Amino acid sequence: MAIQPPSSISTTPLTFPPTHFAKLAPRSYLHAHLSSAQTRRPSGRLPHESRKQSINTGSLTHCHGSAVVRAGDTAVVCGVRGEILSAEDVVDHRPATTIEELQRRYGGHSTRLDELEEGGNVKRKARVEDAEEMAHLNLLVPNVELSTGCSPSYLPGGPPSEEAQALSHRTLSLLHTSQVLSMDDMRIWYHPTEPPSPPPPSETPPSNPQTSMSLDLPNEPDPETTTPQQQPRVRAYWTLHITLLALSLSGPPFPTLWTALLAALRTTRLPRAWWDPDANTVLCSPAPSEAKPLTLNSLPMAMGFGVFEAGAAGGLVPSSTRAKEGEERKSWVLADMDGFEEGVCGEEITVVVRGRGSVSESDRVSGRGRWKSKGIEVLKIEKGGGGVLGKGEVREVVGLAAERWEEWRRMVEGS
Repeated sequence: MAIQPPSSISTTPLTFPPTHFAKLAPRSYLHAHLSSAQTRRPSGRLPHESRKQSINTGSLTHCHGSAVVRAGDTAVVCGVRGEILSAEDVVDHRPATTIEELQRRYGGHSTRLDELEEGGNVKRKARVEDAEEMAHLNLLVPNVELSTGCSPSYLPGGPPSEEAQALSHRTLSLLHTSQVLSMDDMRIWYHPTEPPSPPPPSETPPSNPQTSMSLDLPNEPDPETTTPQQQPRVRAYWTLHITLLALSLSGPPFPTLWTALLAALRTTRLPRAWWDPDANTVLCSPAPSEAKPLTLNSLPMAMGFGVFEAGAAGGLVPSSTRAKEGEERKSWVLADMDGFEEGVCGEEITVVVRGRGSVSESDRVSGRGRWKSKGIEVLKIEKGGGGVLGKGEVREVVGLAAERWEEWRRMVEGS
């Protein structure tokens, strides 16, 4: 006779919600999703699919430019504010401060980089020299702040973490190497007042032929006889203080930080500034209509990827060990990881790409220029951890970043 279980004992199988499985066995949980027929990640995205991003600009009224970017559960706010650096305060460095020096750098009669022919060797060389001058003068000062309670790893009120300092350095390095900004927007010129023109002949009749000949001379000062004090000179520079504040963090922060930075720079407008010799200082116009937008030479995009490889015991197995053991392993390249995927992926790679092209001069003046792409250029590849990615996989992620760049560009320009 079979023994019947007591009616008070439930025979319903024990189950847990998916979030509990993700915490108990994160690697197995991710592997189960990726190895399914749909090959979907826990967030519902495909392996090569990025998170949806949104950009809002002009949110901070006390800054010269600002942007708020959200990508999934990651939210970053960026503020750009210009401060003035006097040329007299620059120690042990003599930048190009006169028209002749700039014409010598730009190889002709031009004193602005945007007047040179796009793609020419002269412009490429001048752009490198401008970037070196900008770096030497420290005109770009980015600061990344993570101690905002954006994640459990960063408690509010603490000192700057090592990761925050590393992100600040990566941001500054990419700003210089990508040559996004132009020194033309950073220089504040002083144009001396021209000497008074000679009186007309009717008021002072000539007394001799030599006097009458002098009346026909042009009003502009002769460069050969003009003293250095009368020539236009650079008397100050704009210094951009860039603050990047992480409000919420889920996944690698650098791509979202960089997107917020470029979106803020596109909306940055610096006041019209000039040197006043009477006050011996730089004055700025309070009229918003006289503010000038920054010129962005390009739109580089940073995109992150993670590599997840499932081993026999749920661990990561190098390619060499896999070949020796003869065991079959499978790996996935995940684009734009979230916080959960970042914790289980042992290898990360960040690719920075930009389009080759130009922006017309009329679009530069309006500050809402549209970039005309003529191909994709790889600026930087950063890789850390693991040994799964080979040359073929790196080419694959570069191709994915190139495909994403056009969509990302339209999103940034439309903000």
